[in-house]
Amino acid sequence: MKKVLSILVGVGILVFILIQFIPFGHEHTNPAMVSEPQWSSPEARALVKQNCFQCHSNETDWTWYSNIAPASWLIQFDVNEGRGQFNFSDWNNNPGDLPEMTRAIKAGKMPPIQFTLFHPSARLNAQQKQDLINALTSSIK
Repeated sequence: MKKVLSILVGVGILVFILIQFIPFGHEHTNPAMVSEPQWSSPEARALVKQNCFQCHSNETDWTWYSNIAPASWLIQFDVNEGRGQFNFSDWNNNPGDLPEMTRAIKAGKMPPIQFTLFHPSARLNAQQKQDLINALTSSIK
């Protein structure tokens, strides 16, 4: 039994090391900011930045674990997906759809569960959701 367990642990470690060489998940870029929405106030921008910029802007904070597979794969995918949907740092070329944003926030789909697991402060209560929606609504026309 000890031998089997040792082999399984060894194989697990080997697989973990090998997956680090898979190229996806290491493209940690933050292109220059091109354009932002016309924020209604600095407070509105700060609230949106706190809750949305990690995936929906070019101001992603690439944490240490964003370099370790398989977390790096999920983070890279989420940032690519988020920036693809809309990008607060390239707003004129890739704006968001306000009704879609508010629906996602109200439904608890944003911020997504995989983000809130590692960032518990990103879990929004009803009032925080409404504050975020108000910040977006007052800034995005």
